[in-house]
Amino acid sequence: MNLTGISNQTLLGKILRLPLRFIPPQTVLPIMQGRLKGKKWIVGSSIHGCWLGSYEYEKRRLFERTVTEASIVFDIGAHVGFYTLLASVLVGPRGRVFAFEPSPLNLVYLKEHLRLNKIENVTIFEVAVSDRCDIALFDTGPDRSTGRLSPTGNHKVETVTIDELVEKGKLPLPDYIKMDIEGAEAKALAGMRAVLAQSHATIFLATHGDQIHQECCRLLDSLGYSLQPIDGVNLESSREILAAYNKGRLG
Repeated sequence: MNLTGISNQTLLGKILRLPLRFIPPQTVLPIMQGRLKGKKWIVGSSIHGCWLGSYEYEKRRLFERTVTEASIVFDIGAHVGFYTLLASVLVGPRGRVFAFEPSPLNLVYLKEHLRLNKIENVTIFEVAVSDRCDIALFDTGPDRSTGRLSPTGNHKVETVTIDELVEKGKLPLPDYIKMDIEGAEAKALAGMRAVLAQSHATIFLATHGDQIHQECCRLLDSLGYSLQPIDGVNLESSREILAAYNKGRLG
């Protein structure tokens, strides 16, 4: 059930949300539904939809149907680990998940979620993914979910490119990529162009802003990807995209 989808502007939505405010933020609860059902989650690490199992409901269900056992998944912008945990379960012990997250506080929760659930098939990279390997400023944001690379940021982070990490043997080629990095998507895709051309990884991509959305779509189209919206609107208006390589596109 998509509990998060019940608007907080309705009477039912307000009634359902009322008890949630009394749960202490460090409480650890089992996730209630989906493939993560029963996994442990720290309530205050993110929105209640995560442990309710209704976080990004349609995207989460599509992710569950798409990612296969024994695969390699990159979680770029891992936040506190919802998709990292989900990918870990879906790929199983024969698969691997590589999580990329630069925010210090998010990393605390990410690592703790992996520890609480005894996850052993995840490797964390404490970096931001971009189009160059460098040091950059990172704005941690007001609520931990909106942290982003920014010239006016308040925290220095290391930036990396996926192409260079794979070329140096620090990463295998991915089968799936989930990316949500608050406006740095076009640069990150540019920094993994060679890997995408070789791996044809399926991509779950969140874009931020019209210009960046268009840049991402053009780059993926040039690499032979077919794009479809995840969130039920047309591609131009969508901000959640599933990009799948179409081997017939480039002839």
